[in-house]
Amino acid sequence: MPAIEAEETPMNMLKTETSTPDHLREGDMGKKQQGKCLRKSPTQPRVKLYCCYAVIMVLSVAVIALSFALSGFRSSSRGEKCSGPVKDKNVEVKKENEVTTPPAPCFATCPNDWIGFGSKCFYFSDVERNWTLSQNYCMAHEAQLAGFETLEELNFLKTYAWKFQYWIGLHRESLQHPWKWINSTEYNNLEPVLGDDNWAILSMKEISSNKSFVEKYSICSKPNSYTY
Repeated sequence: MPAIEAEETPMNMLKTETSTPDHLREGDMGKKQQGKCLRKSPTQPRVKLYCCYAVIMVLSVAVIALSFALSGFRSSSRGEKCSGPVKDKNVEVKKENEVTTPPAPCFATCPNDWIGFGSKCFYFSDVERNWTLSQNYCMAHEAQLAGFETLEELNFLKTYAWKFQYWIGLHRESLQHPWKWINSTEYNNLEPVLGDDNWAILSMKEISSNKSFVEKYSICSKPNSYTY
């Protein structure tokens, strides 16, 4: 029995000795694989980051290209719209207002004590003067001795001359010359001038003539101004 035990003992020792290197080898191999895994593990996040960067760059390039394409389309569409005449809505509104809005009424404005009729202002003086001084008085007020161009104006003057005789701006050089106004325009003979003198006087009834040195009232006239 001791001999068998002695024989078994060396065999067990051989087994342990032979088995020990295998375990060591397996441990070493595990450590090596673990080291490889540890070495490989940091590279995986880097690859993922690189992939993410690549995807982001591709998307950004695609967005930029799309924006350029859209801007070109908008510019071309704008060019087509602007090729024709441009209408300003404000101008159209103004034109409509100008057409539809009726014009404001015109009112003749004359100085105090002057009477407006038609396009003129008339002043009936209450001081008697000769023909020359009467004309000077009217000129001092930026006017002239009154004249008339239509029957309406003549009838208007006669209405206010119902009481006195007034010098007007009608005169002539002699019996052989035509009657003229202050501005040298010939009289159109709407109503004949009675008498043989060369300076005209207006009353409610008629137009007559007299000598220039005779003192009479006078009528001044000048263009009126308009306000809207």
